[in-house]
Amino acid sequence: MTDSNAADPVVELARHLEATGELPLERSASRVLGEAEAVASDAAAGDLDAETVRERVRTVRDLLGELDLDGIEHDEARAHVEAALERCADVLEENGSAADR
Repeated sequence: MTDSNAADPVVELARHLEATGELPLERSASRVLGEAEAVASDAAAGDLDAETVRERVRTVRDLLGELDLDGIEHDEARAHVEAALERCADVLEENGSAADR
């Protein structure tokens, strides 16, 4: 990921989830975040068509939706998850699909 991707919400999404990887989290939250990170990294790789990227981002959003944000006790992790959800919304709203909202 290069600096030219810095404003790309998919790249930012992947970075936020990557940042949670080293934080002390409850086991089930860590599992969900690890899976979401893998999907987001795939979406950010840059070699997928736009519809596939949107599908991956929807998957990440759905995975993150499994988490209880109030149950994430680590403030930094919670902030990264909230930011990741915002990036998901950014990507899906960019494409204007009502089904994504």
